[in-house]
Amino acid sequence: MSVNQVSVFLENKPGTLNKMTQALAKGGVNIRALSLADTNDFGIVRMIVNDVYEATSVLKEENFVATFTPVLIYAVSDETGSLDKILRAFTESEVNIEYMYAFAGKKNAYMIFRVTDTKKAEALLNGKGLKSLTQEEIAEV
Repeated sequence: MSVNQVSVFLENKPGTLNKMTQALAKGGVNIRALSLADTNDFGIVRMIVNDVYEATSVLKEENFVATFTPVLIYAVSDETGSLDKILRAFTESEVNIEYMYAFAGKKNAYMIFRVTDTKKAEALLNGKGLKSLTQEEIAEV
């Protein structure tokens, strides 16, 4: 099952990222993973949060522009070759990864993958024995 990633467009100036995190903290939103990419004028924050609805409501109230993107999240155990095994399944299924980032859970690391066709990729990877996290499971890992 795919998870909704929240993407936020930020002006690239001091304090803007902190203003966003303050708004989310006030709203009780827990950021589980975050990736920041920037250019000279703006940045894009990609986040996995515990409550997508609350996050977007809080961000909208504070005049941030936020969008949803479906992503797949897979557990990666702390042992040699774990990531390679997942990436091999992507390769064998001919699924192209647009970007990826990670976060640490209580027992595993988790890789977040953005692919072109999330539903097709998930079906192919399920056939290889990989089960992606659901939105509900995010708070538990």
